[in-house]
Amino acid sequence: MRAWASGLTPFTLLATVLAVGLGLLAVYPLALVVTRPFITDGRVDLTPVRDTLAQPDLDTLLWHTAVVVGASGLAALVVGAGLAWLNERTDARLGLATDIVPLVPFLLPPIAGAVGWALLGSERSGYLNLALRPLLGAVGIDLDQGPINIHSWYGLIFVYTIYQVPFVFMIVSAGLRNTDAGMEEQSRICGAGPLTTLRRISLPAVRPSLGAAGLLMVWLGFGLFSVPTILATQTDIDILSVRVVQLLSFTYPPETGVAIGLNLIVMLVVTAVWYLQTRILRSDRNSGIGGKGARTRPLRLGRWRPLARLAVLGYLALTSILPLGALVLVSLSGYWSSSVDFGALNLDAFRRTLSDVTTQEALVNSLLLGVAGATIGMLAAAVVSMLVRRSGRGAGLLVDAAIKFPPTLSHLVIAVGFVLAFSGAPFYMGGTLWILLLAYVSLHMPQATTASDAAISQIGAELTEASRLSGAGPGRTFRRVTLPLMMPGLLAGWALLFVTIAGDISASAILAGTGNEVVGFRILEVFASGDYAMLGSLSIMLAGATALVVVPVTWYARRRTRTGTPPPPGGRP
Repeated sequence: MRAWASGLTPFTLLATVLAVGLGLLAVYPLALVVTRPFITDGRVDLTPVRDTLAQPDLDTLLWHTAVVVGASGLAALVVGAGLAWLNERTDARLGLATDIVPLVPFLLPPIAGAVGWALLGSERSGYLNLALRPLLGAVGIDLDQGPINIHSWYGLIFVYTIYQVPFVFMIVSAGLRNTDAGMEEQSRICGAGPLTTLRRISLPAVRPSLGAAGLLMVWLGFGLFSVPTILATQTDIDILSVRVVQLLSFTYPPETGVAIGLNLIVMLVVTAVWYLQTRILRSDRNSGIGGKGARTRPLRLGRWRPLARLAVLGYLALTSILPLGALVLVSLSGYWSSSVDFGALNLDAFRRTLSDVTTQEALVNSLLLGVAGATIGMLAAAVVSMLVRRSGRGAGLLVDAAIKFPPTLSHLVIAVGFVLAFSGAPFYMGGTLWILLLAYVSLHMPQATTASDAAISQIGAELTEASRLSGAGPGRTFRRVTLPLMMPGLLAGWALLFVTIAGDISASAILAGTGNEVVGFRILEVFASGDYAMLGSLSIMLAGATALVVVPVTWYARRRTRTGTPPPPGGRP
């Protein structure tokens, strides 16, 4: 305690208060909703645990979920890291276009993207199947349905992967920009081939980013609700997130205890992945930013360059243009039909959406909450990551766990906790944007801190040590040295948080209403009414609005990395 008190400064005190406050914001609502099913007449009641373990199809539910989450997460890591490597280390880059291509699917809300793929890949009336069957018939393959069935194992894993690739791409891209590419060039000069350099130099250098991306894949996979509720409910595939929503919202009385029990199983899995990530971050061989920098030439792919660029453009067409085109087509048609009358296409759905006052308010509120939540979340995450790194294994890991683990439960469960904690006295935030902002920051802090952890772990200790020896305190070192070097990773995390918050559906379903309308809640209303035309037009408008924010941020992040951070006046930090 004396050692801690001797090193206490206003900045470290502020960082400690901020970290503890974020931990309480995550734990307090969760404690209110979790303890109720397990406390009966002042005594601990383990009936919910027994009811959870007694679920007749528990093994099938967990196996199906593990297969979908594991397969899609692994595929997303390979695809996202591959796209990031092509973009950052080779001459296959197509300018800003290759920065944006992998992010386009992410700009659509997951429920809209799932509907878009249902419009494309429905076995009988999907637009893609309607286009493919005549082509196959011309070569003697006559089909009454198919050949694609998006309501299947491969369809579900494919759409899961699409929505996880942007997280991997942005985090790994930021990690590659932060590492010294000169080591890779030296490897090639010494005679090592591209694959050997990738395996021995590039991948070890971005291990923190890969670990952060893997942890996010687990969080996202287990928590994703919109995609399986559209694509998996028409098959025999049981997904845990869908079951939790059914127990909370479509069972009377709600089986909250069983829902929490299922989420506790998820928490055990996340704990194992989180522990593995902490081991990676605390390794001695992760730092990538040192005191020297040099420009290197990108790897020349030669004859493979056109194929690499074609693969990137093909990825854009497959994952973005097709589902977006399906939503545009159903919006212009006004309904979903197996036959499209192109002469009757019109903009009525877009006019209805633009003239709807509720939708206008929802769009404005969501964009404002996205900007505010992402800014607050990433700045707080940067401070917390710095504090955790300085604090060591004890208090640092405790704060890290308090911030990251509660949101591993279903967002619906946490949203109910926020209703219990902040709707009534003494806060009276129910029905306001403030309760949504607090919930969004708390629920998405794991993504924010994961991105900032990866960013700070790549900063060499010699830089902060040099700042300290030059007489700068912790606050000035953080502001003038650590924060600028973390900026590429923080900007990537900011973009992820902004898009996630702006299109949030799970928490919005509980916390939003007529007084604090947001896009997620509005999309659920439109989807429940079966108005696919308005759903498509609203999703397209949201994607366009978020793109207007994400594209400049992505451009600035790359420009900042390319030009570097100007040295402070006087040469001192």
